[in-house]
Amino acid sequence: MGMSESASLDGNEAIGRAAEAAKSTSTKNILDTADIADLDATPHPVDTANLREGPNLHDGLLALLPLVGVWRGEGQAATDEGQFAFGQELVIAHNGENYLSYHSRTWKLDSEGKYAGPDTNAYGFWRVNDKDEIELISVRADGVVEIFYGEPYNERSWSLQSASTMVTETGPQALGPGKRMYGLMPNNHLGWVDERAEEQRSAELTRVVG
Repeated sequence: MGMSESASLDGNEAIGRAAEAAKSTSTKNILDTADIADLDATPHPVDTANLREGPNLHDGLLALLPLVGVWRGEGQAATDEGQFAFGQELVIAHNGENYLSYHSRTWKLDSEGKYAGPDTNAYGFWRVNDKDEIELISVRADGVVEIFYGEPYNERSWSLQSASTMVTETGPQALGPGKRMYGLMPNNHLGWVDERAEEQRSAELTRVVG
């Protein structure tokens, strides 16, 4: 995926690329219910996937700041169902409190890159604890609950390992614990890899909001 290349990327060059990429996304954000006619906004700060809007990011989350946004792209999976391509939308947002919320939805693609059916749907939270460890709590619609711990690999990548993987009776029994890595690539796309004994997934995503 080229994540290691990000470590050698010049700081000024990285900022320049990010600024260029933001020209088409900096005025967009995820839907706010206050924008819906005849629906009052909730009293607490709403989630924002755009750091230019809403409350300031909590100081405890600065190590995760580059992840905030809405990302879309495609990836490859090798599971007990075989190998297939998938599309993904990943929303990582905050509301000023000391955690990030995330929602990942993937769908299968056919050989022509067209929608071929649903895949995974996961919600969760990113936190940084008092030991400066990253905590990721993830709940999947197919019956998987996981807790990951990790740390920044550098300023543009993050390495995580599952400490607890629980699967319901109807969930994917062969899933098992895994290792996951996220990283901003030299083109400012977000790449990630999830490796397990019986399943491997990876994707490259483009920022569309933030």
